Amino acid sequence: MIDLEAKAKHIRELILTALAEAGSGHTGGSLDLVDIFTVLYFNHLRHDPQNPLWEDRDKVVLSIGHTAPVLYATLAAAGYFPEEETLTLRKLGSRLQGHPSYEFHLTGLETCSGSLGQGLGVALGMAMAAKMDGKPNRVFCIMGDGEQQEGSVWETAMAAAHHKVDNLCAIIDRNRLQIDGGTEKVMAIDPLKDKWTAFGWHVIEIDGHDMEQIKMALEIADKEQGRPSVIIADTVMGKGVPSIENNNQWHGKVPTKEQLKDFLHELH
Repeated sequence: MIDLEAKAKHIRELILTALAEAGSGHTGGSLDLVDIFTVLYFNHLRHDPQNPLWEDRDKVVLSIGHTAPVLYATLAAAGYFPEEETLTLRKLGSRLQGHPSYEFHLTGLETCSGSLGQGLGVALGMAMAAKMDGKPNRVFCIMGDGEQQEGSVWETAMAAAHHKVDNLCAIIDRNRLQIDGGTEKVMAIDPLKDKWTAFGWHVIEIDGHDMEQIKMALEIADKEQGRPSVIIADTVMGKGVPSIENNNQWHGKVPTKEQLKDFLHELH
């Protein structure tokens, strides 16, 4: 039995260490997605790090590509590549670019991402292809809440519901912050649940840091038939390091080597 809490703490350690070594990157969003990624990769997904191109694997599309450190750290912790490679984050020639890049053939990476609003469309294509081929693959798309301000998200939402793509599950990181401040101040997206419901999706709302709620939500989404599901996960930017939690200044800021020691000590 895997200790998911301990695994999540370890992944946060990898993220912070890699960001401090890189000297640039996105700390807040990477940290707050850790619990979701931990449950996905260590409790829920059908995947095999020893056979990363297994045709029947579930797939994860990280639409908010700037939070790549959480994807890289999780893949490393799951055994897709050595954890030491996370220290090459954002360095010249590294497979771990600032935004996920398929060009470098990173093991476990499904697609490039980073242009906000596009990931859900890519995930929809993957999910529709699996259904057409009679494959059991499920596709999970991780989006930001600021990303809900993109029109392409809603075009894809409409198409997914129309085609009854029930092997697609979107997960929204609802930390209520984006680079310029609070989402509701920059461009209000509430009532978010009502909007997704109106577009024909099955909506599940959870605490994005409660492992049991995350597990249950994913299981419920798996069983939904005839329509796609979206999990709206209420999260805290910078989760795990109390001194930077809920501070949007850490959206695109990284700890110094000195701060790293304090942050690792703070981790819970």
